[in-house]
Amino acid sequence: MSRVGKKPINLPQGVSVKVANQVITVKGPKGELKETVDREMEIVVKPDSIEINRPTDQIRHRAMHGLYRALVANMVKGVTEGYQKNLELVGVGYKAANQGNLLDLSLGYSHNIIFEVPAELKVSTVTEKGQNPKVNLEGIDKQLLGQVAAKIRSLRKPEPYKGKGVRYANEIVRRKAGKAAGK
Repeated sequence: MSRVGKKPINLPQGVSVKVANQVITVKGPKGELKETVDREMEIVVKPDSIEINRPTDQIRHRAMHGLYRALVANMVKGVTEGYQKNLELVGVGYKAANQGNLLDLSLGYSHNIIFEVPAELKVSTVTEKGQNPKVNLEGIDKQLLGQVAAKIRSLRKPEPYKGKGVRYANEIVRRKAGKAAGK
């Protein structure tokens, strides 16, 4: 039995949920999100909670049960609180600047990288003296936010010898020992 799927999703004040043709729409103070749910899953909307039920105990239904419960819970949290990812640029000469949703990154290549952040997300950059440049991403869609953050990180992944590259703010990079000294 899916323990995640059985748990009801509590709806905070100011959040409304509609289900039409297996498309669930969650509206809240920060915005609106939509998700298509598998046609075999049953969504029960109560005044203060949402429950997702599965038709049978097949492996596929059990997997979908927990998945859709987690996706809907992320939507509810997104429209009430929102999500945030912080990236840090570690390396000499690495810089970040933004104009609106265009992110200009200098990551040690021969040219700057211009990265266009989707309109659903807000991006801001912070550069303080003596500290690594930081890129802050905010949005209501957890999946999109994580995907964009991963794409920015993939432009220059942290390397294991000096730790240079783009990393998440709380990420721990495993370091390797360099070459042993000569004779």
